[in-house]
Amino acid sequence: MKITADTNILVRVAVQDDLFQAHQAMQVLEQAELVAIPLPTLCEFVWVLARGYKKSAADIAQAIELLIDCQNVVMNRAAVDAGLDILRAGGDFADGIIAHSGLELGAEEFVSFDQKAVAIMQAQGKAAWLPGESRQTVSPVLQQERAPYKVDLKTPTDS
Repeated sequence: MKITADTNILVRVAVQDDLFQAHQAMQVLEQAELVAIPLPTLCEFVWVLARGYKKSAADIAQAIELLIDCQNVVMNRAAVDAGLDILRAGGDFADGIIAHSGLELGAEEFVSFDQKAVAIMQAQGKAAWLPGESRQTVSPVLQQERAPYKVDLKTPTDS
């Protein structure tokens, strides 16, 4: 069977707060040929562990790394690594995911009112800035990571 794991499955296994559900969740994960973990699931997983269970960033990063190491787990590894980089630097995992996903969609710069996220990304050499402040130039690393496609969000005009 090939499954997509919901956040509550991952949380049960990670925190073991309901032993019956944790056992059921572990069985499902172990029996699956493939376990897909979408980025929104991981973002929610991090949020639940941090806010609901008061887990440290180090504990959360370790839980994600354990998932990454599972042979049957698939996820957007590059985006997860970007999230982990921001999390380990004291920021929000989701901000790393958002910035990386933007790059995959053709963006060159991360823009946010979140001063901490912008500062962390700039310290990591990424192009990030706050509205109303001067823009940092685009990092050559970011230009190399950009996807080769572009999505046009402009509404077509009537001819």
